[in-house]
Amino acid sequence: MATSTYPSPDAPARATFDSLDPATGQVLASWPVDDEQSVNRAVDRARVAAQWWADLGYRGRRERLLAWRGVLARRVRQLAHQVNRENGKPADDAVLEIVLAIDHIGWAARHAERELGPRTVRPSLLSINQQAWLEYQPYGVVGVIGPWNYPVFTPVGSIAYALAAGNAVVFKPSEYTPGVGAWLVESFAQVVPEQPVLQLVTGSAETGAALCRAGVGKLAFTGSSATGRKVMAACAETLTPVLIECGGKDAMIVDADADLDAAADAATWGGLSNAGQTCVGIERVYVVDSVHDAFLAALSARVEALRPGSDSAASYGPITMPSQIAVIGRHIEDALARGARAVVGGAHSVADPYVDPVVLVEVPSDAPAMTDETFGPTLVVTRVRDADEAVDRANACAYGLGSAVFSKARGMELARRLRTGMTSVNSALAFATVPALPFGGVGESGFGRIHGADGLREFSRAKAITRQRFAAPLPLTTFDRKPGSVDLLIKAVTAIHGRRRGWRRG
Repeated sequence: MATSTYPSPDAPARATFDSLDPATGQVLASWPVDDEQSVNRAVDRARVAAQWWADLGYRGRRERLLAWRGVLARRVRQLAHQVNRENGKPADDAVLEIVLAIDHIGWAARHAERELGPRTVRPSLLSINQQAWLEYQPYGVVGVIGPWNYPVFTPVGSIAYALAAGNAVVFKPSEYTPGVGAWLVESFAQVVPEQPVLQLVTGSAETGAALCRAGVGKLAFTGSSATGRKVMAACAETLTPVLIECGGKDAMIVDADADLDAAADAATWGGLSNAGQTCVGIERVYVVDSVHDAFLAALSARVEALRPGSDSAASYGPITMPSQIAVIGRHIEDALARGARAVVGGAHSVADPYVDPVVLVEVPSDAPAMTDETFGPTLVVTRVRDADEAVDRANACAYGLGSAVFSKARGMELARRLRTGMTSVNSALAFATVPALPFGGVGESGFGRIHGADGLREFSRAKAITRQRFAAPLPLTTFDRKPGSVDLLIKAVTAIHGRRRGWRRG
């Protein structure tokens, strides 16, 4: 591994915090708390690096990004071990996350020039004397505040696309996974040693707030809706544009003609992998009445076979953020107190740091287990009359991140009707595996997109350029405009745009 450029050798002594193994509470490492001054210094260094990085051009950046991709691919097990230590997820699941990130780095590197490079735009007849271009220019410095639940895949979805667009990046990982963030920054420094194009700052909310106020060109945040609002407020002080990717309360619809075994398998993985700590994880399942009991039996059999733990045979790991254990417990206890039934697990399933899998049925629609993000290994299954009722219930939620539909005949129709940014048909979470597709939500789930062409454009600003080729046949934007010019303009507009198109007044 290359020598890290972080912390800066001339940086003054700072307060520190510890990163912990969530399974044991063991201290893994101590990290500096970057205050406003140290964050500002990082951003100042990034501004210089950004110009150098932009000057490499698309092809130069592509070469460096693909080299970084290669480093991650060759050392995937090493990085997976770091994720396992700080996040707690099984190492093999960490490998899946890292492989997705590797794929996205490659896509962003290879497609940036095509999606963002200069292109000519046809003028209209009224501007026929102009030649027009559109291009996308980098912001300069992008701040990225990453989460702990997918500490590689999620931040890379912003970092790789921002870098491919020509920006330098200052990255603040979650205080629960700073070692993963440092690993990413150090591996990038190995292939780009000349300038601090990707830098790390560590700390908690105060460090993130400092990054919001440091004058970056844009800030990308992934986390809770409550924290997202605070990020927006801090960025509003300097009119810094933001990309906000918050939580979800994702729903799955199981129609009468669904493949029930496949649906049960997808719900189990989509809801309980990573201990349910997935922003696009399935939390609500709406099942058409005629197949409800069969689906529930298939789901329960799969879920009952799962076991949390820190050993290699465990299905999933511990709850990474200790405070979330209380949230999970409250949701389960509240639902049971309102008359819900636990068909797998129950209130006794919640312990520190592991939560056994829980499946609830007959949960009232206004219970927190149905309306708020639980972020734990729980699933709520609800019987509905038909798929249309399922869509209505799925959409009756403030969140709108991802969703899933299992239906042979109506899959695409139902997917289009769901008020979410992403939907998988006859699978779960598949939209996150396609680099060309944008990733993001609506409502309480935030706004803006990472991944795909939309993700590249999210980290660049559109620049419009015109160049006059010859004098306008009818000069209008001049104080020397000739008498009758406007009358000629009206005639031209009427001839071009004023023809009747076959409609009739009713």
